[in-house]
Amino acid sequence: MPIRFEWDPAKNDANQRKHGLRFEDAKTIFLWEADRFDELDDGHSGKEARFISVGSIPVGLITVVWTTPSDHVVRIISVRWSSRRERKLYRAYNDFYQ
Repeated sequence: MPIRFEWDPAKNDANQRKHGLRFEDAKTIFLWEADRFDELDDGHSGKEARFISVGSIPVGLITVVWTTPSDHVVRIISVRWSSRRERKLYRAYNDFYQ
């Protein structure tokens, strides 16, 4: 079953103004799971598990915060350019699994 994506349109607009990335850009990293580093966002997981993923899009590495409110649904919360620390983690993860 294909993944369905959802997000708040107002948050998407605000995210694009702040980070220069749209939530639509974030969808790309979910298509190539092997090329994505995921970790649980313990500090922000409340009633549902939140994840932070670092993945590659054609123009660079991005960090996506997301959750799964139900099976086969990914709700994107934010997307931004990856920090230096996140880029290092991503490279280490890919080096280890390649």
